[in-house]
Order: sequence, then structure tokens, then C-alpha cells
Amino acid sequence: MLALRSCLRKVLAPRALAPQVCSSFATGPRQTEGTFYEFCTYYLKPSKMKEFMHNVKQNVHLRTAHSELVGYWRVEFGGRIDRVFHIWKYDNFAHRAAVGKALANDTEWQERFLVPNLASIDKQESEITYLVPWCKIGTPPEEGVYELSSFLMKPGGPALWGEAFERAVNAHVNQGYCKLIGVFHSEYGTLNRVHVLWWSQNADSRAAGRHRAHEDPRVVSAVRESVNYLDIQQNMFLIPESFSPLK
Repeated sequence: MLALRSCLRKVLAPRALAPQVCSSFATGPRQTEGTFYEFCTYYLKPSKMKEFMHNVKQNVHLRTAHSELVGYWRVEFGGRIDRVFHIWKYDNFAHRAAVGKALANDTEWQERFLVPNLASIDKQESEITYLVPWCKIGTPPEEGVYELSSFLMKPGGPALWGEAFERAVNAHVNQGYCKLIGVFHSEYGTLNRVHVLWWSQNADSRAAGRHRAHEDPRVVSAVRESVNYLDIQQNMFLIPESFSPLK
């Protein structure tokens, strides 16, 4: 009988309520601004690289008349070369749609810029990103070179890895090992991906800063925490073109 009563008590006891997840903790810091940045990568035919860049340099003003170019670079190291990488800024998705419509009706841009360049391009990729809430676009102190470090984080969003990632980035910034230009979180494309754009004077100063960072226990500690949430990491070394706003 005692055993039966004990069993009944377990069955009839009120079930523990499942923990309620507050929405403010579900996805981490909210993206409040409509402004976003489109990352565009063009994979070019090696024999057409020089011709393509000459045309872009001569006619890029036809494209920038419609929307803001943040930066335009040639990929020097990191994966496939014969690539160009460029970032465009839009106020919101309606703005981007309006730009697309305007370009479709711009015969000069099509005839002088678009059509001549199509034969040079093997593949195009586009990714929509937002600046993370704790970062603004930085300004380089002088002309230099850039590194785009891309991190594919574990699913879960900034609520899972955001604070640890911020600490890792700021550990480098606070010690002055590199100049931070921007941190971007993917919205369309591969999700849970974060891009960090760095500026350096040249390739050797970048290498020296990285070496010092690897020996700094403050940086090492912050990075070790962040990598618990990391799946894949890759980077590209970028040379800005003469017409790039970020140089």
C-alpha cells in the first residue's frame, strides 16, 4: 500500500513547468537599424582580370551614382585568387530594390559597365549583412591593406556566442594590434557567420601584430573562450583599388 501511495503521489504531483524563455534572451541583441551592407564577390577569369579592372576603374562612377560603395578590393591571398570583393551600403531593402530598378533603366550603365564586364565573370556571390550593435564603421588612418576574417559560429545566434565573440575582437582592438573597420553579422547567405574587417599598414605589419597577439595572455584567454562556439574560420587578404572609399 505504501508503495502504491508513493507511486500515485509521483503520478499526480504537479508537473514542473518548462522554463519560459524571454524573447529578449532568445536571439541576443536586436538589430534596430534598417541599414545593411551587401558583400559582393566576383570570381573572374584569369585572362580577363586586367580588362575587367580597367573597365571598372573607368566606369565605376556610373554604378556609384545609384548607391554608396563602402570599399572595393582585389583578393591577394586566401583561397581562390582572381577575385574582387566589394561592399555596398543600403538604407533598407526598399532602397536596394529602388536601386535595382534604376540600374535596370540606366542604359549608359548597362552599355558601358555591365555588358562589357559579363564575359569576364565566372561566378558571383552576394551576402546581406548588418553591423553588429556594438560596432560602427571605422576610418583607416592612412592608405593600407585589409583582412577580412570570417567565422562560422555554432547555431544559436548572438545569444549563444555574441558576448564571447565581442570580447575576443576587443581584446585585439584594446591592445592596438590591428585597426578595426567593422564587424558584420550575416542575414542572408550562410547564417551564423560573422565577418571582421581589419586594416593594417602593410602585410608585414599585419603579420607582426598577429604574432604579438598570439603571445598576449589577454588575447589568448578571450579567443579561447570564443572558439568554443566556432565551427570554421577563414580569411582573405585584400588590396584596395584606387577608387575604393576605404583605402
